[in-house]
Amino acid sequence: MKRAYLLLAASALGLSAALPAVAQDRITGIRDLNDRIDDIDYEVERDLRRSEDAARFGYPEYQPGFSGNASLGFSTQDGNTETEDLSIGVRMRYAQGQWVQTFGLVYDYAESEGVRTEETAFAIYDGNYYFNEQFYVFALARATRDDLADEAGEVSRDGFFGVGPGFRIINQPNVAWRVQAGFGVSYLEDGLGDDETEEGYVASSRFYYEFSEGMYLTNDTDVLSSDTALRANNDLSVNFRVTDAISTRISYFTDYNDSRDIETDNRLGVSLVVGF
Repeated sequence: MKRAYLLLAASALGLSAALPAVAQDRITGIRDLNDRIDDIDYEVERDLRRSEDAARFGYPEYQPGFSGNASLGFSTQDGNTETEDLSIGVRMRYAQGQWVQTFGLVYDYAESEGVRTEETAFAIYDGNYYFNEQFYVFALARATRDDLADEAGEVSRDGFFGVGPGFRIINQPNVAWRVQAGFGVSYLEDGLGDDETEEGYVASSRFYYEFSEGMYLTNDTDVLSSDTALRANNDLSVNFRVTDAISTRISYFTDYNDSRDIETDNRLGVSLVVGF
Protein backbone atom coordinates (compact mmCIF):
# COMPACT_ATOMS: atom_id res chain seq x y z
CA MET A 1 0.00 0.00 0.00
CA LYS A 2 1.36 3.43 -0.93
CA ARG A 3 1.68 5.83 1.98
CA ALA A 4 2.17 9.57 2.11
CA TYR A 5 4.76 10.84 4.61
CA LEU A 6 5.24 14.41 5.81
CA LEU A 7 8.90 15.25 6.44
CA LEU A 8 9.61 18.24 8.66
CA ALA A 9 12.88 20.18 9.11
CA ALA A 10 14.66 18.30 6.33
CA SER A 11 17.14 20.19 4.18
CA ALA A 12 16.77 20.07 0.41
CA LEU A 13 20.19 18.45 0.10
CA GLY A 14 19.41 15.76 2.66
CA LEU A 15 16.06 15.03 1.06
CA SER A 16 17.47 14.73 -2.43
CA ALA A 17 20.25 12.43 -1.22
CA ALA A 18 17.76 10.12 0.46
CA LEU A 19 15.25 9.80 -2.34
CA PRO A 20 17.14 7.36 -4.63
CA ALA A 21 17.81 4.92 -1.78
CA VAL A 22 14.21 5.13 -0.60
CA ALA A 23 12.92 4.50 -4.11
CA GLN A 24 15.21 1.51 -4.56
CA ASP A 25 14.21 0.09 -1.18
CA ARG A 26 10.55 0.26 -2.09
CA ILE A 27 10.68 -1.15 -5.60
CA THR A 28 13.04 -4.01 -4.76
CA GLY A 29 11.18 -5.03 -1.62
CA ILE A 30 14.09 -4.36 0.74
CA ARG A 31 12.07 -1.92 2.82
CA ASP A 32 9.23 -4.44 3.15
CA LEU A 33 11.64 -6.96 4.63
CA ASN A 34 13.14 -4.40 7.01
CA ASP A 35 9.65 -3.41 8.14
CA ARG A 36 8.80 -7.06 8.81
CA ILE A 37 11.99 -7.51 10.87
CA ASP A 38 11.01 -4.44 12.91
CA ASP A 39 7.55 -5.97 13.46
CA ILE A 40 9.09 -9.23 14.73
CA ASP A 41 11.43 -7.32 17.07
CA TYR A 42 8.51 -5.36 18.46
CA GLU A 43 6.36 -8.46 19.01
CA VAL A 44 9.16 -10.28 20.84
CA GLU A 45 10.02 -7.26 23.01
CA ARG A 46 6.31 -6.87 23.81
CA ASP A 47 6.11 -10.48 25.03
CA LEU A 48 9.11 -9.89 27.28
CA ARG A 49 7.72 -6.62 28.67
CA ARG A 50 4.42 -8.28 29.56
CA SER A 51 6.24 -10.36 32.15
CA GLU A 52 7.63 -7.23 33.80
CA ASP A 53 4.45 -6.10 35.52
CA ALA A 54 4.78 -2.49 36.64
CA ALA A 55 2.57 -3.18 39.66
CA ARG A 56 4.20 -6.48 40.59
CA PHE A 57 5.65 -5.35 43.94
CA GLY A 58 3.61 -2.27 44.76
CA TYR A 59 1.52 0.40 43.18
CA PRO A 60 3.53 2.21 40.51
CA GLU A 61 4.40 5.87 40.99
CA TYR A 62 3.54 7.79 37.85
CA GLN A 63 4.02 11.42 36.97
CA PRO A 64 1.37 13.42 38.90
CA GLY A 65 -1.45 14.84 36.82
CA PHE A 66 -2.16 14.06 33.19
CA SER A 67 0.31 12.32 30.89
CA GLY A 68 0.04 10.15 27.81
CA ASN A 69 0.46 10.04 24.07
CA ALA A 70 -1.56 10.20 20.87
CA SER A 71 -0.86 8.90 17.38
CA LEU A 72 -2.46 9.27 13.98
CA GLY A 73 -1.84 7.35 10.78
CA PHE A 74 -3.35 8.24 7.41
CA SER A 75 -2.75 6.88 3.93
CA THR A 76 -4.43 7.35 0.58
CA GLN A 77 -3.90 5.66 -2.76
CA ASP A 78 -5.22 6.29 -6.25
CA GLY A 79 -4.62 4.84 -9.68
CA ASN A 80 -5.51 1.18 -10.19
CA THR A 81 -7.04 1.07 -6.71
CA GLU A 82 -8.47 3.94 -4.67
CA THR A 83 -8.20 3.49 -0.90
CA GLU A 84 -8.12 5.55 2.27
CA ASP A 85 -7.02 4.39 5.71
CA LEU A 86 -7.18 6.31 8.98
CA SER A 87 -6.08 5.14 12.43
CA ILE A 88 -6.13 7.18 15.63
CA GLY A 89 -4.82 6.06 19.01
CA VAL A 90 -4.91 7.92 22.33
CA ARG A 91 -3.67 6.84 25.76
CA MET A 92 -3.97 9.12 28.79
CA ARG A 93 -3.06 8.55 32.41
CA TYR A 94 -4.12 10.58 35.42
CA ALA A 95 -2.22 10.00 38.64
CA GLN A 96 -2.94 11.83 41.85
CA GLY A 97 -1.72 10.44 45.14
CA GLN A 98 -3.17 6.97 45.58
CA TRP A 99 -5.37 7.25 42.46
CA VAL A 100 -4.08 5.96 39.12
CA GLN A 101 -6.46 6.05 36.14
CA THR A 102 -5.78 5.13 32.51
CA PHE A 103 -7.92 5.89 29.46
CA GLY A 104 -7.40 4.46 25.98
CA LEU A 105 -9.12 4.96 22.63
CA VAL A 106 -8.54 3.51 19.15
CA TYR A 107 -10.46 4.45 15.99
CA ASP A 108 -9.96 2.74 12.62
CA TYR A 109 -11.53 3.76 9.32
CA ALA A 110 -10.94 2.26 5.88
CA GLU A 111 -12.46 2.91 2.48
CA SER A 112 -11.94 1.17 -0.88
CA GLU A 113 -13.33 2.43 -4.19
CA GLY A 114 -15.56 4.86 -2.31
CA VAL A 115 -17.08 2.14 -0.10
CA ARG A 116 -16.44 1.87 3.64
CA THR A 117 -14.72 -1.40 4.54
CA GLU A 118 -14.03 -0.66 8.21
CA GLU A 119 -15.22 1.76 10.88
CA THR A 120 -14.57 0.63 14.43
CA ALA A 121 -13.92 2.27 17.79
CA PHE A 122 -12.47 0.69 20.94
CA ALA A 123 -12.22 2.39 24.35
CA ILE A 124 -10.94 1.19 27.73
CA TYR A 125 -10.73 2.51 31.30
CA ASP A 126 -8.52 1.14 34.08
CA GLY A 127 -8.71 2.75 37.52
CA ASN A 128 -6.96 1.75 40.75
CA TYR A 129 -7.07 3.26 44.22
CA TYR A 130 -4.31 2.05 46.54
CA PHE A 131 -5.03 2.19 50.27
CA ASN A 132 -1.56 0.83 51.06
CA GLU A 133 1.01 -1.57 49.63
CA GLN A 134 -1.28 -4.56 50.24
CA PHE A 135 -4.87 -3.50 49.61
CA TYR A 136 -6.47 -1.67 46.67
CA VAL A 137 -9.70 -1.46 44.68
CA PHE A 138 -10.03 -1.51 40.91
CA ALA A 139 -12.50 -0.55 38.19
CA LEU A 140 -12.32 -1.83 34.60
CA ALA A 141 -14.40 -0.79 31.60
CA ARG A 142 -14.35 -1.67 27.91
CA ALA A 143 -16.51 -0.54 24.98
CA THR A 144 -16.32 -1.48 21.30
CA ARG A 145 -18.40 -0.34 18.34
CA ASP A 146 -18.53 -1.64 14.77
CA ASP A 147 -20.61 0.61 12.50
CA LEU A 148 -20.54 -1.88 9.63
CA ALA A 149 -22.07 -4.78 11.56
CA ASP A 150 -25.54 -5.38 10.10
CA GLU A 151 -26.23 -9.08 10.60
CA ALA A 152 -27.36 -11.27 13.48
CA GLY A 153 -23.98 -13.01 13.80
CA GLU A 154 -21.98 -9.78 13.85
CA VAL A 155 -21.22 -7.75 16.99
CA SER A 156 -22.23 -4.11 16.70
CA ARG A 157 -21.79 -3.01 20.34
CA ASP A 158 -19.85 -4.74 23.09
CA GLY A 159 -19.28 -3.38 26.58
CA PHE A 160 -18.06 -4.52 29.99
CA PHE A 161 -17.68 -2.94 33.43
CA GLY A 162 -16.19 -4.57 36.51
CA VAL A 163 -15.24 -3.40 39.99
CA GLY A 164 -13.82 -5.06 43.08
CA PRO A 165 -10.99 -5.33 45.64
CA GLY A 166 -7.42 -6.53 45.22
CA PHE A 167 -4.87 -7.82 47.73
CA ARG A 168 -1.13 -8.54 47.69
CA ILE A 169 -0.66 -11.87 49.44
CA ILE A 170 3.13 -11.94 49.09
CA ASN A 171 5.29 -8.89 48.44
CA GLN A 172 8.96 -9.89 48.67
CA PRO A 173 11.86 -8.97 46.35
CA ASN A 174 12.01 -12.49 44.89
CA VAL A 175 8.36 -13.57 45.32
CA ALA A 176 5.23 -11.57 44.61
CA TRP A 177 1.62 -12.65 44.38
CA ARG A 178 -1.50 -10.55 44.16
CA VAL A 179 -5.14 -11.46 43.52
CA GLN A 180 -8.24 -9.46 42.71
CA ALA A 181 -11.89 -10.31 42.19
CA GLY A 182 -15.11 -8.46 41.61
CA PHE A 183 -18.53 -8.11 40.06
CA GLY A 184 -19.05 -7.31 36.39
CA VAL A 185 -21.76 -6.48 33.86
CA SER A 186 -21.47 -7.05 30.11
CA TYR A 187 -23.59 -5.72 27.23
CA LEU A 188 -23.77 -7.19 23.73
CA GLU A 189 -25.69 -5.98 20.68
CA ASP A 190 -25.70 -7.59 17.24
CA GLY A 191 -26.04 -6.02 13.81
CA LEU A 192 -29.83 -6.24 13.90
CA GLY A 193 -30.13 -4.34 17.17
CA ASP A 194 -30.87 -7.33 19.40
CA ASP A 195 -29.09 -6.86 22.73
CA GLU A 196 -28.28 -8.91 25.82
CA THR A 197 -27.03 -7.93 29.26
CA GLU A 198 -25.23 -10.39 31.52
CA GLU A 199 -24.04 -10.26 35.09
CA GLY A 200 -20.96 -12.15 36.16
CA TYR A 201 -17.78 -12.26 38.19
CA VAL A 202 -14.17 -11.59 37.33
CA ALA A 203 -11.03 -12.81 39.11
CA SER A 204 -7.32 -12.48 38.40
CA SER A 205 -4.06 -13.73 39.85
CA ARG A 206 -0.51 -12.46 39.20
CA PHE A 207 2.38 -14.58 40.51
CA TYR A 208 6.12 -13.93 40.23
CA TYR A 209 9.04 -16.04 41.45
CA GLU A 210 12.72 -15.26 40.89
CA PHE A 211 14.98 -18.33 40.74
CA SER A 212 18.15 -16.31 40.39
CA GLU A 213 19.32 -13.02 39.02
CA GLY A 214 18.13 -12.94 35.41
CA MET A 215 15.82 -15.96 35.64
CA TYR A 216 12.22 -15.78 36.87
CA LEU A 217 8.81 -17.41 36.47
CA THR A 218 5.43 -15.73 36.07
CA ASN A 219 1.93 -17.19 36.11
CA ASP A 220 -0.98 -14.91 35.17
CA THR A 221 -4.57 -16.17 35.46
CA ASP A 222 -7.87 -14.48 34.52
CA VAL A 223 -11.38 -15.87 35.00
CA LEU A 224 -14.73 -14.49 33.82
CA SER A 225 -17.96 -16.23 34.81
CA SER A 226 -21.32 -15.18 33.34
CA ASP A 227 -24.80 -16.61 32.81
CA THR A 228 -23.81 -18.18 29.49
CA ALA A 229 -20.19 -19.27 29.87
CA LEU A 230 -17.17 -19.77 32.06
CA ARG A 231 -14.06 -18.35 30.46
CA ALA A 232 -10.53 -18.57 31.80
CA ASN A 233 -6.98 -18.22 30.57
CA ASN A 234 -3.62 -18.93 32.12
CA ASP A 235 -0.24 -17.68 30.92
CA LEU A 236 2.73 -19.55 32.44
CA SER A 237 6.18 -18.34 31.42
CA VAL A 238 9.84 -18.73 32.30
CA ASN A 239 12.05 -15.76 31.47
CA PHE A 240 15.82 -15.68 31.11
CA ARG A 241 18.09 -12.65 30.88
CA VAL A 242 21.47 -14.25 30.19
CA THR A 243 23.10 -10.91 29.40
CA ASP A 244 21.89 -7.44 28.45
CA ALA A 245 21.97 -8.65 24.84
CA ILE A 246 20.28 -12.04 25.23
CA SER A 247 16.76 -12.54 26.59
CA THR A 248 14.41 -15.50 26.27
CA ARG A 249 10.78 -16.11 27.19
CA ILE A 250 9.17 -19.56 27.04
CA SER A 251 5.42 -19.51 27.66
CA TYR A 252 2.48 -21.89 27.73
CA PHE A 253 -0.90 -20.23 27.27
CA THR A 254 -4.20 -22.01 27.99
CA ASP A 255 -7.58 -20.58 26.99
CA TYR A 256 -10.78 -22.21 28.31
CA ASN A 257 -14.38 -21.49 27.29
CA ASP A 258 -17.07 -24.01 28.20
CA SER A 259 -19.46 -22.66 25.55
CA ARG A 260 -17.28 -24.00 22.70
CA ASP A 261 -17.36 -27.47 21.21
CA ILE A 262 -13.65 -27.82 21.98
CA GLU A 263 -13.40 -26.06 25.32
CA THR A 264 -9.62 -25.66 25.66
CA ASP A 265 -6.98 -24.17 23.37
CA ASN A 266 -3.26 -24.36 24.22
CA ARG A 267 -0.35 -22.46 22.73
CA LEU A 268 3.41 -22.83 23.29
CA GLY A 269 5.45 -19.73 22.60
CA VAL A 270 9.18 -18.99 22.48
CA SER A 271 10.55 -15.45 22.27
CA LEU A 272 14.26 -14.74 21.87
CA VAL A 273 16.16 -11.46 21.61
CA VAL A 274 19.84 -11.53 20.65
CA GLY A 275 21.90 -8.39 20.21
CA PHE A 276 25.34 -8.36 18.60
